[in-house]
Amino acid sequence: MTGAQPLFDLSGKTAIVTGASRGIGEAIARRLAEAGANVIVSSRKIDACQAVVDSINEAERREAACAVSCNISHKEELQRLVDETRTKWGAADILVSNAAVNPYFGPSSGMSDEQFDKILTCNVKASHWLSQMVLPEMREKKDGAIVIISSIGGFVGSGLLGAYNISKAADLQLARNLAVENGGDNIRVNCICPGVVKTHFAEALWKDPKIEKMMTEKLPLRRFGEPDDIAGAAVFLASPAGRWMTGQAMIIDGGALISMGGL
Repeated sequence: MTGAQPLFDLSGKTAIVTGASRGIGEAIARRLAEAGANVIVSSRKIDACQAVVDSINEAERREAACAVSCNISHKEELQRLVDETRTKWGAADILVSNAAVNPYFGPSSGMSDEQFDKILTCNVKASHWLSQMVLPEMREKKDGAIVIISSIGGFVGSGLLGAYNISKAADLQLARNLAVENGGDNIRVNCICPGVVKTHFAEALWKDPKIEKMMTEKLPLRRFGEPDDIAGAAVFLASPAGRWMTGQAMIIDGGALISMGGL
């Protein structure tokens, strides 16, 4: 640990972060490790995960991270992720369900059933499955934090990202339900809802000159987000600082939702 304040101290905690080989997931993994947690860095590509792990371990000067490959669309791989976490560092204290997909960009009339199923499986069911896999041991310890990365898309309609937005709205309700079901065991479940962040996943948005012009001119903070703009909220929700917050949606979007009328 590099001197985390007590409210944000995660020393001795074990965290799983999916989709952590780049973007928001990578930023969250780095900040959790900086706060003292032992972090499982997971995505489909083990080499990319290992590169992040090596960088984290070098920065923290300890074995702060470990790589585990996982395709979130396969329930058996999610179970292996949880099992390997337990073998390495013990039961998960923190789960950050960040990995998501969006295989279709356009109106819902042109979307195939297979594309819709993939979106719902990866963006909703995987978070449900993974939560159910870590919850029993969190209940035993009477402590745990689950953070699901949703989106401001969960609050608005869209002619291009409709199915993705449906899945992100479902994540909000999943967090609320899990928070109610598990609050008696001191388990907190919350969502973070980013706006447009400059990641590979959101390239279709932030690399569009028209959207860039609109965002930089009219967004209250006048810029797209960076992955590290989201990471601090995950540390807050996982740490003692967030111990009385559950079932909520933290919107971090540079002011996009409050100013939609002006956009």
